[in-house]
Amino acid sequence: MKPSIPKGTRDFGPVEMAKRNYIFNTIRAVYELYGFQQIETPAQETLQTLMGKYGEEGDKLLFKILNSGDFLSKLSDDDLRVPPCPSVPKNPAALAAKICEKGLRYDLTVPFARYVVMHRDELQLPFKRYQVQPVWRADRPQKGRYREFYQFDGDVVGSDSLLNEVELMQIVDEVFRRLGVRVEIKINNRKILTGIAEVIGAADKIVDITVAIDKLDKIGIDNVNAELRDDGLTEEQIQKLQPIILLQGTNDEKLATIADVLKDSETGLKGIEEVRFIMGMLSAKAAPHSSFLISHSSFSLDLTLARGLNYYTGSIFEVKALDVEMGSISGGGRYDNLTGIFGMPGLSGVGISFGVDRIYDVLNTLDLYPKDSLTTTQVLFINFGEQETAYCLPIISQVRAQGIRAEIYPDAAKMKKQMSYANAKHIPFVVLAGENEMNAGKVTLKNMETGDQSLLSTKELIDRLMVHD
Repeated sequence: MKPSIPKGTRDFGPVEMAKRNYIFNTIRAVYELYGFQQIETPAQETLQTLMGKYGEEGDKLLFKILNSGDFLSKLSDDDLRVPPCPSVPKNPAALAAKICEKGLRYDLTVPFARYVVMHRDELQLPFKRYQVQPVWRADRPQKGRYREFYQFDGDVVGSDSLLNEVELMQIVDEVFRRLGVRVEIKINNRKILTGIAEVIGAADKIVDITVAIDKLDKIGIDNVNAELRDDGLTEEQIQKLQPIILLQGTNDEKLATIADVLKDSETGLKGIEEVRFIMGMLSAKAAPHSSFLISHSSFSLDLTLARGLNYYTGSIFEVKALDVEMGSISGGGRYDNLTGIFGMPGLSGVGISFGVDRIYDVLNTLDLYPKDSLTTTQVLFINFGEQETAYCLPIISQVRAQGIRAEIYPDAAKMKKQMSYANAKHIPFVVLAGENEMNAGKVTLKNMETGDQSLLSTKELIDRLMVHD
């Protein structure tokens, strides 16, 4: 049987992991710069925790886990009997409820809300957490879309201040500045979308409207309108939406236009006020003669941005790479009462998520990995035999004690084989210690790129390697 992996998943070898760790370490360093602390939650959650938090479409993408053991023995004959086709359950949902009590997490936000409620007595509010773990979605695999992928989330709970949104946008800007990726941050507010639904007379259709217009980039305006018709909106309501969905101009011009449209919606005007505050802060000088709070990324108001998840209640964000055709590589928003579903109402939160797998693909496409980020071993000690190895091992220990990544070839193989190993692993230096070096109490360091060789003491070797670190 030929081995394989499930569709929508990937293996990552040493080179790929070096690249991914470069991304992880970059994001982690920026989060910690802003005072975030790391947590982890289980890969599986109860379906009671997961179901109903992602909307009807999101719930369909949950991977459910069969109960362990002889779960079928607990089912009645009626559960399994459907004449004339016994293989099809009479009630799939009811059957699933009896054989599945757990599911793989769909994102990191709902598990985080559950975590906050369960550990509320241990947390100092506001609580700023980051989390990097895989999530699973039963989606159709395609370019940039996987069934198993990593998210790297940062959230602040226990504070209503819009300064949290401002800092999260600064984090996004700094992460992509360090990664060298040009991005645009798209900003909207669910209150604005609610206001739009109110003024066109379709307040009860807010979820349908947001789900439909969130697909504008993927399916186009005609298909969005068709979906709105299927959802029960009238032609008049759909026509009223058109100039709003297709609004153009500068951020200030779009805000002024939509403010006029929403002048009779208290909720909509509140959303505009929040967007104005965030954009105003990001555009303000951090200090006299300094750069803006965001200096690397561009940002814009995008009224078609809806973020399909039902739990967002305020600001919403999405980040697109400017130089690669790719879906969003980061996104998030404000959720005012996510913990309320777990019995802890009134706790506001806001968060962002970095799509690590898509960022990985972007950096690969643009070839933006620093050369040293892919270097694992810095120096290889050549193995000439048992006596030479005994001479080299104490030297290797001293080299490693200085934080220099070093290894010795395990076998006294031919020199060509050991050198090929060093080249294949892109090891920049090799150390040779034969009879002459041992008699002199030194080693020979060879630069694999230039071919230069130097006879060095252990201290000189360490100094030379640290200069090239």
